[in-house]
Amino acid sequence: MKQLKTYFNWSTGKDSALALYYLLQDKNYDVGQLVTTINRQHNRVTMHGLRRELFERQMAALGTPYRTIVLPENPDMETYNAMIADTARSLKTDGFGYAAFGDIFLEDLRTYREKQHEVFNVKTVFPLWQRDTKDLLLEFIALGFKAIVVCVDGSKMDPSFAGRIINEEFLKDLPADVDPCGENGEYHTFCYDGPIFKHAISFEVAERVYVEYPAPSGGGAHDKVGFWYSDLR
Repeated sequence: MKQLKTYFNWSTGKDSALALYYLLQDKNYDVGQLVTTINRQHNRVTMHGLRRELFERQMAALGTPYRTIVLPENPDMETYNAMIADTARSLKTDGFGYAAFGDIFLEDLRTYREKQHEVFNVKTVFPLWQRDTKDLLLEFIALGFKAIVVCVDGSKMDPSFAGRIINEEFLKDLPADVDPCGENGEYHTFCYDGPIFKHAISFEVAERVYVEYPAPSGGGAHDKVGFWYSDLR
């Protein structure tokens, strides 16, 4: 049976790592490319805030070909969609008929991704879909993956969570209204070791910083959302 040529939308975090692990175990898929968005102004992975140098070390440890989509600092949806579409079109031309994601249960996000890719006749794959998020996090830990929290939503989690290692103690300490995998954007991680890596990625934890962004709703001038980042080097 011919394998399905697939590219994976890689965030650098734990959900991406576990979803990629599942895909690599599935002989139906041939994962030939990872795709990651980078903030042009700061030269960091978007939302996660991970330095590009560290991202490239992670890519070297994975050993899978990759490409980046370099976005302006605060792109509007029209710009973002156009850049994602250009990448999907290019990958389709290269023979990639499937796009995979680490999403777990956000129906509107899945629908958005499906509609975005069906224009190019690219099918979408969601290896973690509808799995219990607590079970997923425990499985991530049991498989030997290692990750550190690099970003937390300041309105939902205490700043002290930024820089914590993902383990069972972390899970026990999570506030009751925070999804175990942070699927609602409560926190983001950097995965630095596990069964899909050739070796662990070395890094140092630097300072913790607070950054505010314009609210997605596009409300008044003072509407902001704030995130705590644990800077890694």
